[in-house]
Amino acid sequence: MKEAKENLSYPKENIKILLLEGIHPKAAENFKKHHFTNVETHDVAWSEEELLNNIEDVQIIGVRSKTQITEKVLKHAKKLKAIGCFCIGTNQVDLDAATLAGVTVFNSPYSNTRSVAELVISESIMLMRRIPLRDKKAHEGVWLKDAKESYEIRGKNIGIIGYGHIGSQVSVLAENMGLNVLYYDIEPKLPMGNATRVESMNDLLKRSDIVTLHVPATSGTEMMMDADKLSQMKKGSILLNLSRGSVVDIKALSEAIKSGHISGAGIDVYPQEPESKGEPFQSELQNLPNVILTPHIGGSTIEAQYNIGVDVSTKLINLIDNGTTVGSHSLPSLNLPVQKNAHRILHIHENKPGVLSEINRCLSDMDINILGQYLKTNEKIGYVVLDVDKHHDDGLLNVLNEVKHTIKARILY
Repeated sequence: MKEAKENLSYPKENIKILLLEGIHPKAAENFKKHHFTNVETHDVAWSEEELLNNIEDVQIIGVRSKTQITEKVLKHAKKLKAIGCFCIGTNQVDLDAATLAGVTVFNSPYSNTRSVAELVISESIMLMRRIPLRDKKAHEGVWLKDAKESYEIRGKNIGIIGYGHIGSQVSVLAENMGLNVLYYDIEPKLPMGNATRVESMNDLLKRSDIVTLHVPATSGTEMMMDADKLSQMKKGSILLNLSRGSVVDIKALSEAIKSGHISGAGIDVYPQEPESKGEPFQSELQNLPNVILTPHIGGSTIEAQYNIGVDVSTKLINLIDNGTTVGSHSLPSLNLPVQKNAHRILHIHENKPGVLSEINRCLSDMDINILGQYLKTNEKIGYVVLDVDKHHDDGLLNVLNEVKHTIKARILY
């Protein structure tokens, strides 16, 4: 028999953390503040080959949107415990493979909400005033001082498609600017302020002077703004897409702008985007009148990147320190209390009947007292956290790893 140590069973200075793509320095600072000193940072995305050559000993990896964590990479990353997506999405990670490997995946879905919402409002004003044209002419030395096709946003209708965290934040800012807010979502959502829910997307398109998209990339949203939907928009209206590049048919939008049916657009995301900063970029929307093109920077403010750095690193620290998985996209979500004078064991297994019973039988056979037990499952895996008496048999972990359907088990402290 032995008594467990008070600290983590695996020294924090030996936990290798790899942060890619210029993640805000606050993330590394937060790790080091919590005594994780083995932190390696890089400003660029890594290819699959680079990951395969360098990830074998990594226990935590942090990426943004460009580095792809594939099934092949996950199979090679034998020690990997968690992936931190320092952005709002997780499309860059093979979530199915991560789930089956027992690797926890976190992101930060709300930290850049304000940044995106502010850009939507600012671009709405710029496009309604036709500022891109006047700016271009002023740079060319032409004094285009007139009010032609220049409108206030006050009193106009803004239609928000997708009324989640960003869409609802846009709603609040828009109403404060004097806009009438309409919104459409496939799920019932309560309105913020005086916003009005409409029953169909076509109704919203026909009534809106400004249409802004805030939807995820799914099979249901792919090319949702095609030629037909663009033709349903109010003549002279503007379209904003700061959500996902797959949701707008760019060629159809180009034709709608050229015909004058749509008077302007603000686009931040594209079907194909350069891999890294400085690479060539082409779009059929380039050099069209009253079009603002930005390089996927809707959430790229110093404040947003700082908040994302804090949020994701804190989730990763909580996982390593006490096993908490709140916000995970792969493991079931468990918010765990700190248990003093106990030994914490984490067990990840396939979601099959009888696993918990077998774990409890093993502990009983070894005469180990359970002080706390937490279980959560999803459709694929189960996550059991066991707080046991500090006195335990040396072979406990080996026994738990032999339980049928076990993916991985480890002693946290």
